[in-house]
Amino acid sequence: MTPSPAPSRDQLETFANQFPSRDYTIEIVCPEFTSVCPKTGQPDFGTLTFRYVPDRLCVELKSLKLYLQAFRNAGIFYENVTNRILDDLVAVVQPRRMTLVAQFTPRGGISSRIAVSHPTNDHLPPTP
Repeated sequence: MTPSPAPSRDQLETFANQFPSRDYTIEIVCPEFTSVCPKTGQPDFGTLTFRYVPDRLCVELKSLKLYLQAFRNAGIFYENVTNRILDDLVAVVQPRRMTLVAQFTPRGGISSRIAVSHPTNDHLPPTP
């Protein structure tokens, strides 16, 4: 199977934040993320955890699900897909702060955890 191109941020939809004057954290956990290793063509499996403080917009969950599912056949490294997803969400949602942690399942005895934030190095703390 030939890997397909990665999805477009145009797939992401938003809705108005009803409490824009209040700082609050939204956490979204996606335990079934899949993509394809560009070197081996083997599937990669991971859990994506999004934590963000919305400003005027919130991400609509069905569109996020469909956007993430579009990576299923995309050949992309862990680090690249994590940064790409964060960049796309920040561009569309324009949050005050956002952290994405991507925890990939072990392959060959090695697991990877990638954390990226907006603004850079402003990681939201994990859920207690």
